[in-house]
Amino acid sequence: MTLTMSIPALLFPAISLTMLAYNARYLAIAALIRQLHKEYLNTPSKNTVLQIKNLRKRLWLIRNMQAIAIVSFLTSVITMFLLYVEENGLANLIFGISLFALMISLCLSFIEVQISTKALSIRLDRIEENN
Repeated sequence: MTLTMSIPALLFPAISLTMLAYNARYLAIAALIRQLHKEYLNTPSKNTVLQIKNLRKRLWLIRNMQAIAIVSFLTSVITMFLLYVEENGLANLIFGISLFALMISLCLSFIEVQISTKALSIRLDRIEENN
């Protein structure tokens, strides 16, 4: 396969949109942590502590999702530079790294969504138990 400038350039909007989505998840979790902190200060509970532990794990995942997406973006740019200076063999290798990094980032995102969904399901179960 011949790698051209347009192929790594196709990743730019995909990675940018992915990073925006990751940032939105981060901001939502940050707001929830602030809310839980206030709740815990008013009425400390084991449930709040468990939720905070869950959010800590999700924050770790989101931080790594973002970092790996940045690596993917950077390696796409490096690929384009290598193509520009006609280092095609190295460009192919670096582009492969870029794709692999994007796959890892998306896998971490999948795990984070699963954890998020499980946490919401537990919360809904508790609401249903109280009614």
